[in-house]
Amino acid sequence: MGTDFEKLKTEIARLARELGFQDLRVADTDLAVAGERLSAWLAGGHHGSMEFMQRHGTKRSVPAELVPGTIRIVSVRMNYLPEPQESARTLLDHDSRAYVSRYALGRDYHKLMRRRLQKLADAIEERTGPFGYRVFVDSAPVLEKPLAEKAGIGWLGKHTNVINKSAGSWFFLGELYTDLPLPVDETAQDHCGTCTACIDVCPTDAIIAPYTLDARRCISYLTIENKGPIPEEFREAIGNRVYGCDDCQLFCPWNKFASLTAEDDFLPRHNLDSAKLTELFSWSEDDWLEKTRGSAIRRIGFDSWLRNIAVALGNAETAEDVITALQNRRDSSPDLVREHIEWALARHENKTAQGEA
Repeated sequence: MGTDFEKLKTEIARLARELGFQDLRVADTDLAVAGERLSAWLAGGHHGSMEFMQRHGTKRSVPAELVPGTIRIVSVRMNYLPEPQESARTLLDHDSRAYVSRYALGRDYHKLMRRRLQKLADAIEERTGPFGYRVFVDSAPVLEKPLAEKAGIGWLGKHTNVINKSAGSWFFLGELYTDLPLPVDETAQDHCGTCTACIDVCPTDAIIAPYTLDARRCISYLTIENKGPIPEEFREAIGNRVYGCDDCQLFCPWNKFASLTAEDDFLPRHNLDSAKLTELFSWSEDDWLEKTRGSAIRRIGFDSWLRNIAVALGNAETAEDVITALQNRRDSSPDLVREHIEWALARHENKTAQGEA
């Protein structure tokens, strides 16, 4: 007797829930439309310095070129919101505290989700015998968002994040490329309607049109992917966002349905959910390496971390401890950081002068 793949899929979905995933859906490998959109986006230069987006030819949009034999994509999601959204919203543009994107407050999700997906693959293999597969979590040339949409996890919102009708958008995605002919799910339908909340609240106007993000204007790109100076035109708008940005999610109406994470690893560490900017700026590199161990923040490097905080300190309320923190690092910092410190000090000097005028 052959394998009952409908029954197997039901069993896989059950196993996924036991492993902590909130949803599991299956897609075929036809990503022609997504591939065309990616080509147009790249042609517009919207990827900025993310040259890796241009590599690998058509492997992103033709999964079988990346993993030969692939005929199905198992897509999963895992909630990561560590606190009520009201708490995060009150911290935006705070005059003395830092805002860190909520996905980066705890441990790096990549390893956790990859381990869980591997356990899922092992459990499948126990039931089917050896099969072809490969696990991905925000790695390799994978179009994870279009795949999640195609699988029915959610639709691509106007901010280009995936939105689930009953769970919002505060979740991570992962994939299992496989040669198992599992039944596919229906593609998710768009429910953004006429809403433009994400477009309207973006601090740097990075959503240049519905469903089109110009990374070069995006605070997440500017504070994470960008390795050089942050363009002056965006520094004031960055406010206190020292790592990433969540505004488009924090004000999305669909996130009223979002649930808090059940994963302890995603909960805030080292007070990063409400730390003072001056405290973070005082960390030595050893402090930073210790307190970002196992964190997604580690990937940007210490200099970019200081660069980002210097900008936020320039936007903070003028106070003696802010000025002192900036001055204490001015002479010992590398050129990248010093440039942003000088900008921040100049802002406070101008604000003080204007206040005395």
